Amino acid sequence: MQAHKEIDTRGLNCPLPILKAKKALAEMQTGEVLKVVATDPSSTRDFQAFARQTGNELLEQSQDGGEYIHFMRRR
Repeated sequence: MQAHKEIDTRGLNCPLPILKAKKALAEMQTGEVLKVVATDPSSTRDFQAFARQTGNELLEQSQDGGEYIHFMRRR
């Protein structure tokens, strides 16, 4: 999936990946896609909750080894 912006939150634990994603999304235009790479296993459920609470669309989540990849579309 193509992303307009990517942030690396490897090594950071909750809530830092969400906070960095929130800041990045605030700098983006409506409809743009953000890719977040995290190593925190709880980031999967954290990003699901974040999407529900903010109205940003969670497009895809995947796991590659110890990395968790999240794609979100800015509302």
